[in-house]
Amino acid sequence: MQTARDKIRELRSLHEDGLLSQQEFDSRKNAILDAEYAPPGGSGTPMAPAIHIRQGTEIGLMVGQEIGPQNRRYRLEQLIAQGGMGQVWQAMDLATHAELGHSAMVALKILPPQLTQSATHAKLLIEEATQARRLAHEHIVRVYEWAQDPATSSYFIIMECLEGEDLDSLLAREGPLTLARVQELLAPIAEALQYAWDKHKLVHRDIKPGNVFVTKKGEIKLLDFGIAARARSSASSIGLEAPGNSGTAGYRAPEAGTLQRQPSRALDVYAVAVMIYQMVEGHMPFDGPRSASHEPPRPEALSAREWDALRSGFAFDPDRRPLTVPDLLAALRGAVGPSPQELAVQHAAQQAQEQLAHAAQQVAQRAQEEVRARQLAVQRKAEAEAAAAAHLLKEKQRKEQEAIDRAQADAAKRERKEALSRQLRERREADFEAERKAREEQQRKAMQAKAVAAYRAEQQRAREEMAERSVAESSAQPPEQGSQVADTEGVLRDRFLDGTGTGPELVLLPTGRFQMGSPEHERKIAMRAGSQQAWVERETPQHWVGIEQPLAMGRFPVTVGQWRQFVRATGWQPHGEVNWAEPGFAQADDHPVVGVTWHDAQLYVRWLSEQTGQVYRLPSEAEWEYACRAGTKTAFSFGDEIDTSLANYDGNYTYNGSPKGEYRQGTTRGGLFAPNPWGLYDMHGNVWEWVQDTVHDNYQGAPNTGDAWEQGGDQSRRILRGGSWLYNPRYLRSALRNGFSAQLSNDIVGFRVARNIVAP
Repeated sequence: MQTARDKIRELRSLHEDGLLSQQEFDSRKNAILDAEYAPPGGSGTPMAPAIHIRQGTEIGLMVGQEIGPQNRRYRLEQLIAQGGMGQVWQAMDLATHAELGHSAMVALKILPPQLTQSATHAKLLIEEATQARRLAHEHIVRVYEWAQDPATSSYFIIMECLEGEDLDSLLAREGPLTLARVQELLAPIAEALQYAWDKHKLVHRDIKPGNVFVTKKGEIKLLDFGIAARARSSASSIGLEAPGNSGTAGYRAPEAGTLQRQPSRALDVYAVAVMIYQMVEGHMPFDGPRSASHEPPRPEALSAREWDALRSGFAFDPDRRPLTVPDLLAALRGAVGPSPQELAVQHAAQQAQEQLAHAAQQVAQRAQEEVRARQLAVQRKAEAEAAAAAHLLKEKQRKEQEAIDRAQADAAKRERKEALSRQLRERREADFEAERKAREEQQRKAMQAKAVAAYRAEQQRAREEMAERSVAESSAQPPEQGSQVADTEGVLRDRFLDGTGTGPELVLLPTGRFQMGSPEHERKIAMRAGSQQAWVERETPQHWVGIEQPLAMGRFPVTVGQWRQFVRATGWQPHGEVNWAEPGFAQADDHPVVGVTWHDAQLYVRWLSEQTGQVYRLPSEAEWEYACRAGTKTAFSFGDEIDTSLANYDGNYTYNGSPKGEYRQGTTRGGLFAPNPWGLYDMHGNVWEWVQDTVHDNYQGAPNTGDAWEQGGDQSRRILRGGSWLYNPRYLRSALRNGFSAQLSNDIVGFRVARNIVAP
């Protein structure tokens, strides 16, 4: 009888010969595996083959089709897999990969409408997708977002796109594996399961070879964490699957489906133990429903001690299993060693080997004595010849040493001369550098004084105008406008005209010129860190920009407390996808506000202008990069390297040799990290910041005056700068440009304000 493995091997041969397409190969392979894992007789089947075919085609998807909401479209490129839980497609992200931080090619898990036809089921799916999005582990496939296609009413999950094969395909290609190879493949899975439990108290509940993926680079990834299990439970309630069948037949523990307050880790231990048996023996340990007395035969590849350790993993009683999958693998590693019978054979072989070695030693000893006698005669002759040669050699060495001494004396003389010249040159360069820094510091102070003088002149004019109005008016004097003057550090804060509050803290920026964009060597480093060519080309060509008008910029991004003041004063109502008051992580009033669209930020700066009588606005992209660099030319304002003590980002990733660090999974309060050289906080990381400009592919045709570039480009999207808590460190560079729909909000996007300073 032909086994499932034999059938898959035949399919793979047809595919490699060009007789089957990739889509046809994946479809037939999944049908074979579904039939293999289904119990005999059809009872308790997780999903009948007829349901697979009906639901796989009922969605009506095809290559080249675009799905998703209007502002978040995906083009289907290739069907990867299909089954009772829907279809998995490789797709091109047409709009949002720039905002979400993943590559243009993604994987879409598209669920049939039957699984989410009620609002309750859809809510459960969204909750699971949101939870899976926070599973940031190198051995768990990354979930980016979820969406719904209005044309098919299908919900789909946007995931990391992997190249490689699952364990089903690997086993079909390689056949049974050694225990060492099995432990190498499953050790990363154990780490991922332990992380999910420690961080989120999650159990996978559907571990099987089809949910373990081996990439072309040899990385191990765990698939379907939580989403499939939730979707199955939803399917049960509409009659697509028998209740309580969490998991896949053959790998499902006997107690699965019983009423439990919380799924036990013993479910995953059972499934992994079954997988180990299958991987070393080439077939499943149980042919049908499991009974307490049923026990499979011991695989020939396992010793008695190893077999005892593995049997404990799929014990019928969950209390007799190891507590965790890492414990199961540790027990297998500890069981390595020979059995008593093997020890007896080894002992007899060792005794025979020792006897042979003793006899060989005696023969060798006699031969050595003869050799030593001949060597002694040769040695005496050689000593006489060596004595004569030594005398000649000594005389030759004396002459050579004299020549070396003369050469070393000449070299030392030249080296002293060169050292004196080098010290003189370095002293001159140090004097020149000190003079240059002194000139730059003098220029900075002069520009700072000019900006402060401009602000004070502005306030003086305002006071004079108010004094003139007060003579003509009989009513009570209004509160004095902007009475607070910038301090010696260039920090100012405008008071509201009605005396009810103050605006954000501002920092006066000096005027000047800078090179906008990134140099070639920085782009090469960014690409080695994982950036795509298209991303770094947005930062070109590097060009000079002049900031000639006095300017003040928000010391911090607009905070939760400042946004709450605006909401109470205007009655603003949110309409985006993220609730600014409850974004999904803890926030205080001094944290940056998120969940704000570009249009919401425009409402805020107009309201702030009305309250203070000053001109507030979003900074232009050129002004933002000028302020972020603060006179520096490196990738970040603090140098070309970064770590999580300097900014808030996903510390699981590194940049330019920097170490891994903390992943805080949300925003941090303003002032937690040191400011840049001009006193601005959180210019790198924490939240992306809206600026005024529309999205352009590069700087061709960009203005060099520092003004916002709002002509042409993609008018529906606006530029984001600075990176965020969810992103890799390469996105925090001063030159990096991102874009996002002006209509959308997110839990990683905020903004900071700019204010015009009128020169005297």
